[in-house]
Amino acid sequence: MSKCYTRGMSRWQPNAVQRLQQAAMELFLERGYEGTTVGDIAGRAELTERTFFRYFADKREVLFAGSEEYERFVVGAVAASPAEPLEAVIAAYEATAPALFDFRAEQVRLRWRVIAANEELLERELKKGGRVAAGITAALVAKGVSPTAAALAAEVGSAVFRNAFDRWVADTTGGPLAGRVRATLAELKSVLGN
Repeated sequence: MSKCYTRGMSRWQPNAVQRLQQAAMELFLERGYEGTTVGDIAGRAELTERTFFRYFADKREVLFAGSEEYERFVVGAVAASPAEPLEAVIAAYEATAPALFDFRAEQVRLRWRVIAANEELLERELKKGGRVAAGITAALVAKGVSPTAAALAAEVGSAVFRNAFDRWVADTTGGPLAGRVRATLAELKSVLGN
């Protein structure tokens, strides 16, 4: 009999995903990503490893759950925008801020600490950003923007967002991420002389 069952816990406890994510984050911060096993996460959440694997393929997926939602959100906002290409990209990233980041700023900052401390996770995060930029490019091309202009808008907009995000994560004094995105674009334009 599993350790969880011997403590009299129900197999179908509520909020399993949230509990697993919370346990994983606590352990990643305490022991490091490499020093944490799936068994550790399940145990901390008072669930079985089988339950863990019902929701996540591996421990990395705990950190990257929701990536598809983020990509759909950004690409969908670009596709729906009537604005010129770069403005459409910037506006899409601004829109993600209150919807996906600002309301859970502390969780986002803790997640980023774990990712930034691990080369494998950082590489995965960068690949995610590349997929989003490719999706943005495709959405702009579908709207009639030339492939070169679409790729440039996607890359520049993504770089603006990444720079704004990095500064927002490092600054725990608050302030919305969307404001950082717009301010970073203004800084870029001033560097370019626009």
